Amino acid sequence: MIYLDYQATTPLAPEAREAMLPWLGGPETQGFANPHSPHRPGRAAAAAIEVAREQVARLLPPGGRLIFTGSATEAINLAILGAGPRRIAVPPIEHAAVLDTAAASGAVVDLLPVGGDGVVPAGCAIAAGTSLVAVMQVNNEIGTIQPVEALAQAAHAAGALFLCDAVQGAGKLAAPGNADLIAISAHKLYGPKGIGALWVRDGVSLAPQIHGGGQEQGLRSGTLSPALCAGFGAAAALAVERMAADAAHVAGLWARARAILSGWQLNGSADLRWHGNLNVRRDGLDVARLMSDLRDIAFSAGSACASGSGRPSHVLRAIGLDDAGAKASIRLGFGRYTATRDLEDACARMEATAVAQGV
Repeated sequence: MIYLDYQATTPLAPEAREAMLPWLGGPETQGFANPHSPHRPGRAAAAAIEVAREQVARLLPPGGRLIFTGSATEAINLAILGAGPRRIAVPPIEHAAVLDTAAASGAVVDLLPVGGDGVVPAGCAIAAGTSLVAVMQVNNEIGTIQPVEALAQAAHAAGALFLCDAVQGAGKLAAPGNADLIAISAHKLYGPKGIGALWVRDGVSLAPQIHGGGQEQGLRSGTLSPALCAGFGAAAALAVERMAADAAHVAGLWARARAILSGWQLNGSADLRWHGNLNVRRDGLDVARLMSDLRDIAFSAGSACASGSGRPSHVLRAIGLDDAGAKASIRLGFGRYTATRDLEDACARMEATAVAQGV
């Protein structure tokens, strides 16, 4: 199987797996202890969590606190609902975790403009009375990089907080230094599934959305998993160390894929993007048939979170594609563990299969 769906999830780094093992303890060890217990094994587990918190925090700006959550979706819910906004501004290309939570918040929701290149204009206006602006750093479907620093500045000028969904950018790009809230996920940067985090700038107050024992600084009740935290921390530390090398590897993969799929049209900007995301279309392509013919290649027809819905991508529609164009698009995601030969083989077979379809 050739895996080309890195936007959906990434392979677990061996270093992250090794960091988790001591905290998956069976009865013969004490690694299973509750990190919120006051005894020695509990304190050891709590210490491991704090080491991981420091490792993950290195991906994020100074001057804030890190709250571990069960996922980036939970982090986004905590940020939006916990801020209690009256008016929210979001682009229509945001992840469903942002769009649906904004809609459920009871706030007025304004849609920011987005160009045909999949980029939100840095100088777009923020309506008076807006209390929260949410823009993702790297789009999960088309890979475009948004001008989040400039948009955060515009949000602050309007008196609003700025939330950045940095799930696809964390560990690959520097975090937006002037955001107020940043959501990230471990399994998108070679860590384990089941854990995310919300970075909260000092001075920003949120209301907890999960109530109980008051763990995680009173903002997120529930027993933390030392194993998941340790894996997240190790993956974050590795991402910091390998950021430049990973980017160079991905740039080489992108160049090879674009050369082989030269007859396919790119969705989104070619320049303002993370090059580990290649979203392309071929007019008339039967994507379902392509996937059926290439069952040993894992790739996507859109966001994994919306797969099976049968609806055209809301992101592709927002940048101007009609239903036919959106349904003729595929997303290839690659990264640290993708071999150049595998990517070349997959792209060559996609090209040949599309030609066999007569498109």
